[in-house]
Amino acid sequence: MPLNRAGDVAELVDRLARGDARALARALSLVEAGGKLGAEVARECRGLGRRALRVGITGAGGAGKSTLVDRMVRALRERGERVAVVAVDPTSPYTGGALLGDRIRMQGFQGDAGVFIRSMASRGAAGGVADGVAGAVEVFEPAGLRRVLVETVGVGQGEVSVSGLVDATVLLVTPGMGDEVQSLKAGVMEAADVFAVNKADLPGADKVVAEIEAMQGLLGASGVPVLKTCGVSGLGVAELLEVVQETNTVKKSKTGKRDSRPFWGLVGVDHLGVAVRSIEGVRGFWERLGVAVSEVEEVGLEGVTGAMAPMGGTRVELIEAMEEDSAIGRFLARRGEGLHHVALRVDKLDARFEAMRAAGVRLASDAVRVGAGGHRYFFVHPESTGGVLVELVGL
Repeated sequence: MPLNRAGDVAELVDRLARGDARALARALSLVEAGGKLGAEVARECRGLGRRALRVGITGAGGAGKSTLVDRMVRALRERGERVAVVAVDPTSPYTGGALLGDRIRMQGFQGDAGVFIRSMASRGAAGGVADGVAGAVEVFEPAGLRRVLVETVGVGQGEVSVSGLVDATVLLVTPGMGDEVQSLKAGVMEAADVFAVNKADLPGADKVVAEIEAMQGLLGASGVPVLKTCGVSGLGVAELLEVVQETNTVKKSKTGKRDSRPFWGLVGVDHLGVAVRSIEGVRGFWERLGVAVSEVEEVGLEGVTGAMAPMGGTRVELIEAMEEDSAIGRFLARRGEGLHHVALRVDKLDARFEAMRAAGVRLASDAVRVGAGGHRYFFVHPESTGGVLVELVGL
């Protein structure tokens, strides 16, 4: 069915909400393809509200993700749950093709209307997920699929995109793969809500559990559950599902309810960035208000100097251009002095960067950067925020 009008998109979403499998497949194809039409489909689905529990299954290649996901789906079906799976497979750098092996390994659900499996090729996307995953999880919810499992391609320590798209992230680790915990020291370990020591029938599983618990203590992240599982035998799968549900319940209780878009991780306002022609020229105003303006510091990467003026729980950042061709220099030439950006604090900054990029948010930074005082940040383009340049700063 060609879609040419907003009414066509609404009709498509209405059909998939009524259980039309072909409409669901069509909607998934559109969001995976990207573009304006796919974004409209995802937005229409999102407007119907959050009803599904999203679970990310991630870990290094060979950790047994597909086999464990298969077991999780079987367990959920035994409980009468309707389940969707988004399985991401690596794209060949030589041919551009993908084996889609996850679909091969999960063939036992053919003919089961309560299971919908969608395989996606990564197509070079970083972070372990494909560009269409964010839209796909939105599409599954109005179709009545109350459990959405997102299986990533094999990831490394910095690839944490999935944590920004789901309610709970399960990180798989296996014994017998060398120094297992070394690869978890940063990034993906911090993004995990549950650790699953998979293939626990192999020697060394207890040692890996102990190492993860010890590493959590060193990183100040103790309290993340560590379970032993085995996708082949089903060991620990029922417990894993219960822990995932409990983890999501705890997250909801901290905020009172689950937000309709929970994965940006907003904590609060960090500062307001004000572009000025001369920091010294305005310093007197702020100091007469009783605000101590910090020493001027150069940020060579951005071509500016800056000084912070703390006020209560937030700050004003006074920014002066070192170079006319810097972003602040161009801003001053075009618009004059004034509010340049709003900076917000978020947790898991790297995960938020990858999740926003995967969701099609227009970013004004090509990577997470390090600024004055060692703070880490990136910018979101005004086009995606309603007209305001937003800086996201890590905790």
